Amino acid sequence: MTFDAFKDILVEAFPEVTEDQLGRFGRMEALYRDWNARINVISRKDMDALYDHHVLHSLAIAKYVSGLGEGFRAEETHTVLDLGTGGGFPGIPLAVLLPQWRFTLCDSVGKKTLVARAVADALGLENVTVVNARAESLTDSFDFVVSRAVTTLDRFYSWIGDKFTKSVFYLKGGDINPEISDLLRKFSLQPSAVHTWKVDSWIKDDYFAEKFVIQIEKNYLCSPKSAKYKNKR
Repeated sequence: MTFDAFKDILVEAFPEVTEDQLGRFGRMEALYRDWNARINVISRKDMDALYDHHVLHSLAIAKYVSGLGEGFRAEETHTVLDLGTGGGFPGIPLAVLLPQWRFTLCDSVGKKTLVARAVADALGLENVTVVNARAESLTDSFDFVVSRAVTTLDRFYSWIGDKFTKSVFYLKGGDINPEISDLLRKFSLQPSAVHTWKVDSWIKDDYFAEKFVIQIEKNYLCSPKSAKYKNKR
């Protein structure tokens, strides 16, 4: 996907996006190409698909959140942990789009956090902190946790169950129902705490078929407006 094609989708989905934000998105490709030549954080054959497979996929969380009502207003300040960020996904695209939100990008692999930190700095993202650490060493609590398929849902929840106060937004593909069942059973969660949203309901592309945003609530903040998203397969 070219940047122009990405820009058209972005502006339609988020009409409030500014020229400054578009400029930052536009600079991402050169930055990631440069760093990826030194430290491989994106499959080299996938670099030409940076904007659809990585940036837009990350922003599916923002698109989903935009339908969740008053508890998730983008103009308010929220704290977000991106655990297993790798080179900065989904955290960096979300931080560009949601400048009021404060992001902590965390990964246990030092060379990956080097890339994430360098890209965030080059983009001038003052709302991003990057840490090289394991999940269990983190002592802060966050409003939200985001991540992109770093492990199974139940294992991921065991890492972050005490580190968020509102919701987890997890990008995951494939047959997610067995993982959700395991999650509910192992942590005695109510089925109403978990919601799924198909990414290809927003982006009509075969790549996003059977890819989901999975929300795991803690404080049941969803308004009635969000009911259309609940467990929609």
